[in-house]
Amino acid sequence: MRVAVHVGQLLQPVPGGIGRYVEHLVRTLPAVGVEPVAFGAGPPPSLLTAGHDDDVPYVDVGWPTGALRYEVWHRLRRPVVPVPGDVVHATSLAVVPAGKRPLVVTVHDLVFLRHPEHLTPRGVSFHRRGLELARREAEAVVVPTAFGRDELLAEGFDGDRVHVALHGVEVPPGVEVPPPPDGSPPGAASRFPPGVRPPFVLFVGTLEPRKGVVDLLAAHATLRRSNPDLALVLAGARGWGTALDLSAAGVVALGHTHDGDLDGLYRAAVALALPSRYEGFGLPVIEAMARGCPVVTSDAGALVEVGGGAATVVPVGDVHALAGALERLMVDEEHRADRVVAGRRRAEGFTWAASAQAHAGAYRAALGAEGGVGG
Repeated sequence: MRVAVHVGQLLQPVPGGIGRYVEHLVRTLPAVGVEPVAFGAGPPPSLLTAGHDDDVPYVDVGWPTGALRYEVWHRLRRPVVPVPGDVVHATSLAVVPAGKRPLVVTVHDLVFLRHPEHLTPRGVSFHRRGLELARREAEAVVVPTAFGRDELLAEGFDGDRVHVALHGVEVPPGVEVPPPPDGSPPGAASRFPPGVRPPFVLFVGTLEPRKGVVDLLAAHATLRRSNPDLALVLAGARGWGTALDLSAAGVVALGHTHDGDLDGLYRAAVALALPSRYEGFGLPVIEAMARGCPVVTSDAGALVEVGGGAATVVPVGDVHALAGALERLMVDEEHRADRVVAGRRRAEGFTWAASAQAHAGAYRAALGAEGGVGG
């Protein structure tokens, strides 16, 4: 089976979590008998070409590019993607026109419905349109969690069309680097990007309103009163929204962080903190757990499901609870060790191979439904 997979997210300035999903998906599909043909409006994205021997076939669909291309697709439903494939997969709510072929759409979350204040007005409008196109045209819809499935059922989607495909985690081989008690092992500085030195709390994600970074900055300021050496490392590009004040003592903003640096940060952090206001999955949760990094999240969206009891969960927006959970991981060694073990076990249940297999099931279902919903 050949599937035309839209990888336009990899052409964005900030590919984010969706970009990581797209990259791993197209690389893993061949192992489950699916031949992906990647496509986007632009030259091949570097994430598919740099440092990889297993090149994924790629088609540049040409002009128009960027946001204009997406608007044309959404408003006119043309041009039909000129890419070979038995199925067309829109990997986000940039819903490509599949023509007469069956369409599969991935819906990552419904933040644009549940918390529209966390997106731009244009973003809300765009995603609402994409959701309606998915409802009308997609033979199969993929979601990353049971939470996501329930969200779509609440919006009137037919449950038989919705397929859960959990994301995975990939841990490169390497020497385990647990954070040392004194925070200053020999050679530590060489393992991290400039300006980073243990001990530190880690945040991974785009710096935008729904990620709860404002709450994390406040919790860090509270912790610094009794832990003046504690840093807060923000690994992620700036997104939209009100500019954050990152000038406080101990705050290190790295911007976009390469996987090699990110791996070392996960392994050495006191904890990963993800106090989001809404998440459809939260890839950093399992990426951190797989590397022995304890995790503290809010109770928003799919985070409780993904954490699966291995993450410490605090009420969304509760700065006091967030600071308390992080401090306990710093001072209670037994508790920390328990969270590390639980996290590793939890992460074992998330593999890109299993995700690819679930996607293959959605593609087969879409082929079986050909002539149905999207006719």
